[in-house]
Amino acid sequence: MRIERFLSRVAALVAGVVMSCGAAQAADPEVQLVIKNHRFEPAELKVPVGQRVKLIVHNQDSTPEEFESHSLNREKVIPAGAKATIFIGPLKAGRYNFFGEYNETTAKGVVSAE
Repeated sequence: MRIERFLSRVAALVAGVVMSCGAAQAADPEVQLVIKNHRFEPAELKVPVGQRVKLIVHNQDSTPEEFESHSLNREKVIPAGAKATIFIGPLKAGRYNFFGEYNETTAKGVVSAE
């Protein structure tokens, strides 16, 4: 009888650990960014400090654009009319600039981690 109780407790403990791991892996927060008329909209993105964020970039222009950020250490070409997913963070509090490499004079933005 003791073995059965012991195994039952171990099974309950394992189930609790598995469930808590699933809860800890909740979906990353998502932020939407649009490229339109060779500009990023919105030009400033606010994200939570200390969390990984899923950035979804939708290029609505008829030409490709490259999302680039030295401070975020990210670069990704997004074809015309396409969407791309870029994971950023976890970030410390601060401002992180990004730009469109093909249209640097107009395609500018900043991620603000607060």
